[in-house]
Amino acid sequence: MPVSKLTADCIWNSFHKSGKRHLIITGKRGSGKSSLLAKLFPKNVPGITTWAEREKAVFLRDNLSGETVQIGVFYPALPGLENKMILQSDGFAVLGIPALNRCIELPDPWVTIDEIGYLEVGCTAYIEALLKLFDKKQVAAVVRKQEIPFLKELCDRNDVFIIDLDDPFGNIGCVIMASGFGKRFGTNKLLSDFHGSPLFSRILDATDDIFSQRVVVTRYPEIAQYCEERGIQTILHSLPYRSDTVRLGIEALSNTNRCMFAPADQPLLRRETVVSLAFSSKNDPDNIWRTFCGNTPGSPVIFPKWSYKDLQDLPEGKGGSVIIKKYPERVRTVNARDIYELKDVDTPDDLNELLKIQAKTDS
Repeated sequence: MPVSKLTADCIWNSFHKSGKRHLIITGKRGSGKSSLLAKLFPKNVPGITTWAEREKAVFLRDNLSGETVQIGVFYPALPGLENKMILQSDGFAVLGIPALNRCIELPDPWVTIDEIGYLEVGCTAYIEALLKLFDKKQVAAVVRKQEIPFLKELCDRNDVFIIDLDDPFGNIGCVIMASGFGKRFGTNKLLSDFHGSPLFSRILDATDDIFSQRVVVTRYPEIAQYCEERGIQTILHSLPYRSDTVRLGIEALSNTNRCMFAPADQPLLRRETVVSLAFSSKNDPDNIWRTFCGNTPGSPVIFPKWSYKDLQDLPEGKGGSVIIKKYPERVRTVNARDIYELKDVDTPDDLNELLKIQAKTDS
């Protein structure tokens, strides 16, 4: 998924729901780490910024005072393709450590550090000052992705919410449930027109380019053909129960470590809500994640790997709510923007209502 889809709103929504204290952005060189930090903290937040002049030097700047020092010098004879700067620890002693200590005393709740990498790790006193800062403040930091023990330990802290721009959502599957009989609607509601497209195509758009695997489970050949033309895996079946749809979906995606189940008849579900769900579950993969609006629970729901066996063995005619009721202490929530995101189409009146809501949104 393009990193640009990780909007500030979805990140903050997921971060606040996580209960974590700090936020770390990591990823390969050029992945947009610093740009994302600037998007999240656009104002003059206290902290430290480092940058390099290619094949020359690395510099450190105090964000508030603007004072700058050199902390590394280019040395091409060093082995390998990376890490060709030699540490100049005086820069950390003169400016870096005092700046971190000043940040602790300021009233601002957040401190930003861009970035923490191999040069910083080479200065023990600076690392000690960083850890003290993590104890005293909320820290948003860009951390270089390298096989350096301290950097990995920092990203693995229990109080850190991690944004890995190389893999923001992890190995997560998505089952789109498109097998309902639609008895109250009178015809196949999923094929009803919704502002120029079949109603069920809205969930395809909302879940596109997020999941490592996605499958549509349906009893309707028209839906299967439509999905296949879009390159989306489809399971066409004639089994009678909701539990059959769940089982077929989870069996198809059994090699994932979390799986989202999404109904195909919620045309106003926002892509940003799906992103927030997937993003939240990446940081807390052992719990069940579901959408909520006010006091109203809804779908989609993300189930962790440990629940797959239960999902395969659901009572006849039942769905994932059985697992949610069985393990209420494992349920976490992400807020939808409004109640209409969670509303499904059961009757023609439901469809007309949501068509009007979407028309107002588009106008």
